[in-house]
Amino acid sequence: MASHSFSHVFYDFAFMLLCYSVLIQSLYVTGDITGSQRNIINISSLLPQTECSSPKAINGSGARLKLIHQHGPCSPFNHSNKLTNNQILTHDQSRVNFINQHRRRSTITTSTPKATTLPSSPIAASKIPAHTGNSFSTGNYIITISFGTPEQELTVIFDTGSDVTWIQCQPCSTSCYSQQEPLFDPSQSTTFSSVSCSDPACSQLYSPDCSNNTCVYTVKYGDKSHTSGLYSKDTLTLSPSDTLTGFFFGCGENNSDGFGKVAGLLGLGRGLMSLISQSNTKYNGVFSYCLPSTSSSTGYLTFGGGGAPANLKNTKMLTDSSMATFYFLGLQSISVDGTQLSISPTVFSNVGTIIDSGTVISRLPQEAYSSLRDAFRQKMSNYPEAQGDNLLDTCYDLSSYETVEIPTVSLEFADGLVLDLDASEILFFLNGRSQACLGFAGNEDASDVGIIGNTQQRKFSVVYDVPNQVIGFGQGGCD
Repeated sequence: MASHSFSHVFYDFAFMLLCYSVLIQSLYVTGDITGSQRNIINISSLLPQTECSSPKAINGSGARLKLIHQHGPCSPFNHSNKLTNNQILTHDQSRVNFINQHRRRSTITTSTPKATTLPSSPIAASKIPAHTGNSFSTGNYIITISFGTPEQELTVIFDTGSDVTWIQCQPCSTSCYSQQEPLFDPSQSTTFSSVSCSDPACSQLYSPDCSNNTCVYTVKYGDKSHTSGLYSKDTLTLSPSDTLTGFFFGCGENNSDGFGKVAGLLGLGRGLMSLISQSNTKYNGVFSYCLPSTSSSTGYLTFGGGGAPANLKNTKMLTDSSMATFYFLGLQSISVDGTQLSISPTVFSNVGTIIDSGTVISRLPQEAYSSLRDAFRQKMSNYPEAQGDNLLDTCYDLSSYETVEIPTVSLEFADGLVLDLDASEILFFLNGRSQACLGFAGNEDASDVGIIGNTQQRKFSVVYDVPNQVIGFGQGGCD
């Protein structure tokens, strides 16, 4: 009898274990549990569709704009000369090279505190270099805003790595590239005026020039493209109920090719002339965005507080005086499938890490990237490898699969924030299913800064609070 009772109990216990195992496996597959668990994804959900999906409603106060990928089906642009993903990455590397070249030049003449120290006031910095960035015909995101009175609607790229906002302007006495929308015509705006050389705003530019007592701006980018013209001010309209009078911007009349079909750029950096600084009294130095998971869906860009997701978690906003335009974070470790990689935190802190909306692929110190790549390859060993390119060296041919199991990757910060990335934030598709690559790359030089690019920011609500010097991340922001 005792033996029979024990057998009965054993089988009941075994059945319970089986049920528990099935339940947990179900949770793993649907993605309800993150970290060290399985990340099984339908590949089609990671690829853009041919039609634009409907935008998600945006809650909260402040100016709210629809954010779209300039090369996707939601874009208003004619894509007859659309860049390939390989071309996008070539432009991306040019941007990264220029960011680091500028930093090295600044470091020679500046005593630079480590990126792990907090700034006293990033907005109070002066003489912030305006020429950071790259050609904007890359994998970047666009919004539609208006200049002047009456309003002239224009589509521009937003960039957290630039300060000066600029648009092409008539009469373009020297040269302008071909944009899809009509050029801004200052003569048709009753609120437009140029900035004099004696105006304090002119002296806040990097290397301003003067022509007939009118301030002249110049911005140069990493691929040798440039824009220059009259520094001006006019009314900027972000939404029907949100306007900024006397907004300073560049009215470009000498602009090289390389900017695609956009009308210009909206600078959201930390310098005095950025939109964030100019609108500080209205929006209190707070803005947020959510980048969509694919180019066929939409995200948002908002200014002002309110509407922050309930799951928002903050990390400290850091600074480096040699790159004062950029927003730094305290990245200190990386995990793959819940296992922290053997990387010393000093590997990250010695060079610092920025978050940049204009960089596509995240860059890591070579030691950190090698460790991540090796761990990722080990977890993906069941899938056939594919040839990469000069930047992405870990790629797979997934053309024979409907679903794939992707290892989770987590970015861990010094103050405890952990970002669990899903497959849409880990993989970059060079050539559809046949060339799915790890969306990270190693830095070329040991002194190069780390960069959290826009691939790894997808679907997060990213909230920048400059006065409180924190950046927040919320899961599932726009999908």
